[in-house]
Amino acid sequence: MENCTDEDNMRNGIALFQLIVYIPVLSLGIPLNMIAFWVFCCKLKKWTETRVYMINLIVADSFLLFALPFLLYFTRYEHPIDNLCFTIQNICFTNIPMSILIITLIAIDRYIAIKFPLKAKILRSPLRSASICGALWIILMIYSYFHPQFRGKKEKFCFRNQSSQPSYTSLVSIILGYFIPLVIVTFCSVQVIRCLKKKMVTSSHETKLIQKAIHIISVNLCVFTVCFSPFYIALLLHFAVNIAGACSLLSEVRACLLICACLANSNCCLDAFCYYFAAKEFREFPSLFPTCMSMRSKMNQSQESQPARDQVMT
Repeated sequence: MENCTDEDNMRNGIALFQLIVYIPVLSLGIPLNMIAFWVFCCKLKKWTETRVYMINLIVADSFLLFALPFLLYFTRYEHPIDNLCFTIQNICFTNIPMSILIITLIAIDRYIAIKFPLKAKILRSPLRSASICGALWIILMIYSYFHPQFRGKKEKFCFRNQSSQPSYTSLVSIILGYFIPLVIVTFCSVQVIRCLKKKMVTSSHETKLIQKAIHIISVNLCVFTVCFSPFYIALLLHFAVNIAGACSLLSEVRACLLICACLANSNCCLDAFCYYFAAKEFREFPSLFPTCMSMRSKMNQSQESQPARDQVMT
């Protein structure tokens, strides 16, 4: 009886914490996403890779905002597993990974634009970006459709996973879905920042613009890491506890997982910073990135012409 009371108190505390977090997220996230959708779909004239990625990110965030009130209800009350439960589970299992992958694609796109300036025109295009996003949506929807159904056969209530059986498929999805993208985003962001700092040394008149660009990339990287890392570390901890068979720790780990999920879901509101900086990118980065690319092209050309000069000298 005492264990049941403790579990109820923990569940009520988590529900209260979710309410405290999700009410501001919904209050800010809904208008910010509406404004962002209007800006990127209607106000901007030129279609670019970043614009395609940002529209897909807004769609992912909007779906997650729609699911949050239902998530609050399912956590607080015992709702049977039905079509509504499957729909909300599909949204949650699709849109967090989709947000992570889109942010990863944006980082890769910036890296290609600077690292491979001569090949960028071939590797990058709005149509190719839209095709990649479409393929990711289809893959994640198929995965999320089967994932909650498999879990639903063993559970009685929605979002109440009581199974202590370790899932190696989940471990693979954790590694592929976050930790590999984290490495990619960090690597690409660091490389772009290094290029911009080199440009700052050679072009003092563009110092303020370069500092803004570095600030944009740094903030995006921090938001990405702070929002998602605790949740996926908690998922790894949950997997480790299941492997070790430490059943006494499962309730605490599940509580930690739900709390970290609040931070991960709040990303749909914090992405507003990414929207704001991406909109600035349309106005400022075109005048900045070409200078980095031209600097790199000149270095490549000088390296290619060096053997010819040596040959003339001989």
